Amino acid sequence: MPDVSIPVAGRERPAYLAVPEGEGPWPGVVVVFEAFGANADMRAQADRFAAQGYLAVLPDLYDGGPWVRCARKAVSDMFARRGPSYDFIEAARAWVAGRGDSTGRVGVVGFCLGGGFALVAAARYDFQAASANYALLPRGDVAEVLKGACPIVASFGGKDLTLRGAAAELERALDEAGVVHDVKEYPDAGHSFLTDSKAPAPLGVAAKVALGLGKGRADAPAEWERIFAFFDRHLAAPAEESPSDG
Repeated sequence: MPDVSIPVAGRERPAYLAVPEGEGPWPGVVVVFEAFGANADMRAQADRFAAQGYLAVLPDLYDGGPWVRCARKAVSDMFARRGPSYDFIEAARAWVAGRGDSTGRVGVVGFCLGGGFALVAAARYDFQAASANYALLPRGDVAEVLKGACPIVASFGGKDLTLRGAAAELERALDEAGVVHDVKEYPDAGHSFLTDSKAPAPLGVAAKVALGLGKGRADAPAEWERIFAFFDRHLAAPAEESPSDG
C-alpha cells in the first residue's frame, strides 16, 4: 500500500493509504494512531479496514518525527480540541472523501490518544461513523462536547486502570447528548487489546501494571466484528438507509 501526501494548511503532510481489492467506490475511514505513532501496528489497522472494503488513510500526525518528542504536542492538541492535529484529521477526511474511488462517506477510528481525537472529530467534522477505542475522554462537559456527533461505537478494557469509569461516563454523556452509540467495556481486557501494540522497553513494566497492556486480546475478534457491523450500518449503507438505532 502506498505512502501519500495530503495538503494541510499550505503544506504537504505524510499519510499511509490502504486501498481495498476490486473496484470501488468505497466508503473511507481515517485511522488515528495511538501515542506511539504511525508504526507497523497502526498501518496494519489501516490494512484491516481496507480488507473490509474501506479506503483507509492513516495521517502521520508526527510527520515522521519520534513519538517521544511529538506525543506531548499531540496530547495538548487533543485536550485543547484545536490545533494542527485536528487540521490534519479534517484534511484527511476531505481528501479521502474527494477521491474518485470514494463514496464520499467517511468514518473515523482512533486508538488511545487517537480515540480521544476520534470522539471530538465525530462531533466537529462531517464523519458518518466513529470508533473510539480505549479513548481519552474530552475535558469538561463531555455531553456538550459530543453534542451533534455522528454515531459512535466505543470500547474499553476493565483492566486499564488509567481509564477506570470512562466507559460509563462516556455512555452517560452520549445518552445526554442524544448521540446514537454502542459503548462496551470488556472486564478482562486491558489497554490496546484490539491490536498488537507493545510499549517501548522503558515503559514495559509500568504499562502492564497501569494499562493492563496485553490482557484480553482473546476478546479482539468479537470486538472487531462489533466495530465493523456498526460501520456497515452507519457508514457503508447510503444515508437514506442508515438506521438510527443505538
